[in-house]
Amino acid sequence: MSDVILPQTLNELSIRPGGEIVPPRGFERREFENRTRRVQANMRSSGIDVLWLTTEADVRYLSGFLTQFWQSPTRPWNLLLPASGPPVAIIPSIGLPCMQRTWVDDIRTWSSPHPSDDGVSLLIDALLELAGDTGTIGVPMAAETHLRFPLNDFDRIKRALGKASLVDATATLRTVRQVKSAAEIAKLRHVCAIVSRSFAFLPQWLRPGMSEVAVFRAFRIQCLQQGADDVAYLVGAAGNGGYDDIISPPGEHVLGDGDVLILDTGCTFDGYHADFDRNFAMAHVDSATASAHQRTWDATEAGLAALSSGDATCASVYKAMQSVLSTGQQDKSDSGVGRLGHGLGIQLTETPSITPFDHTPLLPGMVMTLEPGYRYAEGKVMVHEENVLITDTGHELLSARAPRDIPIIDWRGDEQ
Repeated sequence: MSDVILPQTLNELSIRPGGEIVPPRGFERREFENRTRRVQANMRSSGIDVLWLTTEADVRYLSGFLTQFWQSPTRPWNLLLPASGPPVAIIPSIGLPCMQRTWVDDIRTWSSPHPSDDGVSLLIDALLELAGDTGTIGVPMAAETHLRFPLNDFDRIKRALGKASLVDATATLRTVRQVKSAAEIAKLRHVCAIVSRSFAFLPQWLRPGMSEVAVFRAFRIQCLQQGADDVAYLVGAAGNGGYDDIISPPGEHVLGDGDVLILDTGCTFDGYHADFDRNFAMAHVDSATASAHQRTWDATEAGLAALSSGDATCASVYKAMQSVLSTGQQDKSDSGVGRLGHGLGIQLTETPSITPFDHTPLLPGMVMTLEPGYRYAEGKVMVHEENVLITDTGHELLSARAPRDIPIIDWRGDEQ
């Protein structure tokens, strides 16, 4: 088969007007071979004979299987990776043509949904074949993982495995996924540029009398016009003098003078996410909100500086940002988010988390968000987010840096 993993609509790099390079879709075969070798090295050091994966991100990472069909809860999907050799897909027959476009050659299917044996026997046979009767089967089990498989069928499989054991394999895959390849970084850099352009255009079409729903709809269209494949995530709010909710869908509130608008988006390109927000003030802004925007910007600067220390961890970056956000002993500035950033890639949020208790080293090739949140008044919170690549020499901003002063949109269409 071809060395290029389909779907592949661009066989060579194309260039957008202005000189921006658009990365090709898909990955070369060696990308998946390299990922597989790294994961298998972890498996062997942990004594895992076969890795059993059931979630979209994990299956896609090792196979290249890219489809929106995961949105249907009807059918289970399985990818098995032995400690040596290529992966084996155990999937419903409806997914066969799509999986055949990947580098996976061993694809075993059944007609799903099935009322009594929805791939269970096929999966049991494959697990015992690859792991053996007394082998060790690794399944991600820790925080930020889940089993996308019916629990009744899972119990049936455990009973059928006999003396084979199930162990937690979270770190086996997670430590590999956290460090991105050059090809992954190219996609992340591109989608962040798409979103940066979309935010830059927003002041040109934002008008008085637009509802939150209308603003969100127009912004989605803008992102798609700029080259995003999908606007998989878009939340935010608008309120007079500020907002207190950053995860809800838009409402019918109509923008007016003194409102503060936040949009937080997770656009995708070829399955890779951008994830950052921007704040805007309508016509004018009060001093408390203006100061809160500056404080979260300054906290981000502190986080970026910590990334260049040479030995940064999630905890050290958190400490640097929180030192700017903190207002004293009786600190009430906690936004309630629980962390100040996270990993980014084929999932909107990935590990690690920027918290005081996560001491994960931030290594070259990791892509992180810095997302300080600051509660500056009763019912008012300011959140600011940037996307950043950890490099050998420090960091590279993937999102176009927001200004320190909150942009003020006047109703003549000019941005102050």
